[in-house]
Amino acid sequence: MPAVTVDNPLTLPRVTTPDAAVANARPVLAVATAPEGYEGEGFPVRRAFAKINQKFLDPFIMMDQMGEVDYAAGEPKGTPWHPHRGFETVTYIIDGTFVHRDSHGGGGVITDGDTQWMTAGSGLLHIETPPESLVMSGGLFHGLQLWVNLPASDKMITPKYQDIRGGNVKLLASADGGGLIRVIAGEVDGHQGPGATHTPITMIHVSVNPGAQVTLPWRPDFNALAYGLAGSGSAGAERRPFHMGQAVVFGDGDTLTIRADDKQDSRSANFEVVLLGGLPIREPVAHYGPFVMNSHRELQQAMEDFQAGRLGTVPADGH
Repeated sequence: MPAVTVDNPLTLPRVTTPDAAVANARPVLAVATAPEGYEGEGFPVRRAFAKINQKFLDPFIMMDQMGEVDYAAGEPKGTPWHPHRGFETVTYIIDGTFVHRDSHGGGGVITDGDTQWMTAGSGLLHIETPPESLVMSGGLFHGLQLWVNLPASDKMITPKYQDIRGGNVKLLASADGGGLIRVIAGEVDGHQGPGATHTPITMIHVSVNPGAQVTLPWRPDFNALAYGLAGSGSAGAERRPFHMGQAVVFGDGDTLTIRADDKQDSRSANFEVVLLGGLPIREPVAHYGPFVMNSHRELQQAMEDFQAGRLGTVPADGH
């Protein structure tokens, strides 16, 4: 890990480190450890934001870290066909392979470093499974699935699917080359990622070398969250410790800082962190299972539409 990298980050465009004398550094408000559970057909996940108040997450609903798990032959699992309405799912595969299909015609194979961006909008059915070759052979699997809310005005838009290849992710280096920055969606220091979003957000995966520090400019009207994918380090100018499986909530400001511990564990050479920020929607959230709406009546309507087959149907082959 990770799949998308470069031999020499110093050849990449650099992100300018904000002037510490004038920057308004974001403080760390909380660090929360993700509880572990299972999804779908027994797929191991960490619920990254389960212990964080929703007021700090807006416009994000939830995020699962899938794996990291080294499957034996015959063990890889996925999810059955299931519905969604009212938000977007973002699936980022760091190691391994997943096959996605949906009832609106979207889908494809995503593998090392790829991202699928599915706008459920008015509703659809979808399925995510490992390919038969991975089921037969086993192997390493690690990824994230993020749910991004849609404002009321966009909840019933036509579903859409984006296939973001790992090679299209915007690669940057920190000012001293100690951090490799992958911009999947949104913008940092004038550099734009490939993901097109209805709700303005930034999604970044950064690898920080042992002992190095990365300070990024951050839109002051966005919230700011960090999640440890592997390794250990600290957040904020105050160096609040956090590690793999922990989420960080930042307060207000226009820069955020991540530092890697001088020594990392044997499973990861660097501190691997996903950084998220978005423009809060500030609307009521009614969330039940696979639906994210604005009211309980809308949730009830979503369930009725699903049961009546109005969110799509499973293909005849069932796959």
